[in-house]
Amino acid sequence: MTLSVNDVKQIAELAYIKVSEDEAKATLVQLSDIFNLIETMQTVDTSQIEPMSHAQDVVQRLREDVVTESDQRELFQSVAPQIEEGLYLVPKVIE
Repeated sequence: MTLSVNDVKQIAELAYIKVSEDEAKATLVQLSDIFNLIETMQTVDTSQIEPMSHAQDVVQRLREDVVTESDQRELFQSVAPQIEEGLYLVPKVIE
């Protein structure tokens, strides 16, 4: 992709950024380098590369899924202001 100094100035104007002629030329060089790098990266053949979810081969250690606390539902409901059929009743907040 080729850009001109006018393109850089127009982009800066759209972003409400005031740039001088020298800043526009310097930015043009930097943007051109970035676009060249992107074009180079797009030419790399990645068809044989398997997608991965993480850059390193890591494994998450998982613990056993066991119950560690007793059922205290009756205790919690005994101190609740209002319950009905095992459900907590709360004031209506959305009409």
